[in-house]
Amino acid sequence: MLHILSIALLPVLMIAAAISDLSSFRIPNWLTLLTAVLFFPMAWATGMPLVEFGWHLLAGAILFVAGFALFSFGLFGGGDAKLLAAAGLWFGTSQTMPFLIATVIAGGALAIAVALWSVVMTMVEIQGVGAENRIGKAARKIRPKLPYGFALAIGAIIAYPQTWWIVGAA
Repeated sequence: MLHILSIALLPVLMIAAAISDLSSFRIPNWLTLLTAVLFFPMAWATGMPLVEFGWHLLAGAILFVAGFALFSFGLFGGGDAKLLAAAGLWFGTSQTMPFLIATVIAGGALAIAVALWSVVMTMVEIQGVGAENRIGKAARKIRPKLPYGFALAIGAIIAYPQTWWIVGAA
């Protein structure tokens, strides 16, 4: 049961963050804090070696600094930066790069999709298609913001199978 929990916990938390970010462009602080805090009892309960634990803390600290650097340059939201650091705890230094690469690819695909959506909505507005129906009016209200929590969740789910939680704790 503990092994199943250690495998499922981070993906479920990341999916919850993605849903929140997609629906409201916000990642609640309690969800990010829960993601970070639950790492500690799970590491202890699954018998994570102390050296491995230290590498996981280092990854979380590095991603905390990197996330807030991105936030300070206006490239990331605050919730995205905090979620990046919280997820870093779960990945450790050995899987940080695969997590980041998968996240960047997912973020690029998301950016392309949002840009295409923006172009389509601009064309709809210019040509007046659907101006009289509710769907057209609702679609025009959507602003081209990038819910990067979604990309973080995709990156985490792609990289997670190679982590200590699945490979080392099995």
